[in-house]
Amino acid sequence: MRIAVLGTGGGGRAHAARLSELGHDVTVGTRDPERTMARTEADMMGNPPYPVWLADHPGIALATFADAAASADLVINGIDGANAVRELTAIGEHLDGKVLIDYAVPYEYNPDIPHKWETPWGWMPRLDPVDTDSLGERIQRALPRTRVVKACVTQEQETVVDPAGVGDGDHTMFVAGDDADAKAVVTELLRSYGWRDVLDLGPLACSRGMEMYAHMHTAIGLALGGRFGVKVVR
Repeated sequence: MRIAVLGTGGGGRAHAARLSELGHDVTVGTRDPERTMARTEADMMGNPPYPVWLADHPGIALATFADAAASADLVINGIDGANAVRELTAIGEHLDGKVLIDYAVPYEYNPDIPHKWETPWGWMPRLDPVDTDSLGERIQRALPRTRVVKACVTQEQETVVDPAGVGDGDHTMFVAGDDADAKAVVTELLRSYGWRDVLDLGPLACSRGMEMYAHMHTAIGLALGGRFGVKVVR
């Protein structure tokens, strides 16, 4: 399958590398390929400069968001939450009818709020939207002809593409969306990653709970000091 991964951060790199290993034709999308390839310093999360990473993955192509999406059968959105709707809307014509997996969290960094939560990497971002809306729903409203599925948002992406790395893979992945066929496509992809327990939460409105879980995920991760999984016990 031809798959576009939009975003060059650690999450996008994890998906692109794994998908390439699985034999898919992978193109990573970025706002400005020339600028991306000119980077010489690590990003804010400490990931090496993108050209260094790409040199170790010669089977993966780099293109603009538009060109990557245009040639893809399926698109994975790893654009940061604050810019996702704008960037995806700009390439909407290339997303018509396609399945879009959205794992972005709607973080607002350096929020001006009275009760800040300090973490090892700075103040914890604020979620916006929250409670009565979600980024997944906003993307779907902006792109009514795209089949949006919220998934992979409740795990670090390194765990998403390698579930066996935590508890031998005995934990749960969640999906939500308004198109049953699109969710089936995403579930099949997740199973190829190694997920055995994929729970369909229902409509895309369930993105709200999935995105709001981000703060709990951070708290657990800080308490444990490493990667972990969440399992729904029936």
